[in-house]
Amino acid sequence: MVGQSPLGPGEGRAAVLLQPFVHQVGGHTSMLTYDEHTICKPLVSQELSFYESLPLAMRQFTPQYKGIVSVHLKKDSMGNLTLMASPSLGQPDSCGRLDSAGSDPAVTLWHKCKWSHTQVTKTFKDSCPGKMLLRTDLQYHTDSLLEDANGKQPERKSYNPWGLHCHRQHLNRMSSKHNENKLHQFLLLENVVSKYSYPCILDLKMGTRQHGDDASEEKKARHIKKCEQSTSASLGVRVCGMQVYQADTGHFLCKDKYYGRKLSPEGFRQTLRQFLCNGNQLRTDLLEPIVLRLKALLAVIRKQSSYRFYSSSLLIIYDGQEYKESADHHLPFPKTHGTNPSRVDVRMIDFAHTTFKGSKSNPNPTLHDGPDHGYIFGLENLIKILQSLSEGK
Repeated sequence: MVGQSPLGPGEGRAAVLLQPFVHQVGGHTSMLTYDEHTICKPLVSQELSFYESLPLAMRQFTPQYKGIVSVHLKKDSMGNLTLMASPSLGQPDSCGRLDSAGSDPAVTLWHKCKWSHTQVTKTFKDSCPGKMLLRTDLQYHTDSLLEDANGKQPERKSYNPWGLHCHRQHLNRMSSKHNENKLHQFLLLENVVSKYSYPCILDLKMGTRQHGDDASEEKKARHIKKCEQSTSASLGVRVCGMQVYQADTGHFLCKDKYYGRKLSPEGFRQTLRQFLCNGNQLRTDLLEPIVLRLKALLAVIRKQSSYRFYSSSLLIIYDGQEYKESADHHLPFPKTHGTNPSRVDVRMIDFAHTTFKGSKSNPNPTLHDGPDHGYIFGLENLIKILQSLSEGK
């Protein structure tokens, strides 16, 4: 689990074995688990600049930035590739190990397997009875990522394979371009779902424009076409990924970005409804707190002049276990959940293409005047749709 740091044995620092983040529902960059409360992702200078210059008002709506870590490839005698992180001297000792007694059993399951770029199918015994987040037979199938717009999804696909899919692609790219000794810089960020037992996550690509200012003409055209053919153009928001815990089956229902791109405005609305359905009933108790959070975010975004959050995502999160526990014990819904009194969370993520006046990574960015109206358009429509669901329309 923990290997010798490449920084040298004399420093007494333990290297951390990085594993796919089991609750990654969208995006294409591999998100990796560093410890129970921390994830990491490849460093992009524009995203680092955003976190370092983050306006105070936005901090409650973004993951906490925890620093930078060096990562290198490691290959064993069988040819299996792993990623090892070398904690910096500024990192707390609690980040040194992933197999602590308090770690998430779902994460521990993944640690029992060595993932390689040539072998992506593993079978193991379910070691967390009563908490069936992953199927006993964990397999990656290309076809499991392609679902039709009617939401048809066989029961055997109840796990979320997206994190493994991204991790496999990332290992392929790194192993083909770099040797084992090359150090790569990764961002350390707060794991915003660590406090949830059964994290239900909706990943929404926000805004009417997805390409950055630095995009090539080819990439620009490709992103414009994706927006025109999806709800990004009509609503300013599209589904990029989803997992929702189904209390009736004990598994997660998962959707990916390909599903989201096919949705019509009405299909988008039905998917929002599905996100709030636990298999037994609609979680109408969550609608008001989600809308209140979104309205608070909207007020903040309206005040951010020059910011353009191109290609960023918005996560809506709640715990799928809450209703299950209340139903089992015939208790009313608790009014608090950890430090979040509303029991829901809304977070902005993915700022690799975010631009703003004063960006350290780009001293001469394209200067935009006023707030990001495409993002605001998407938030306003999202709020309207959720309010219509609350009214039973």
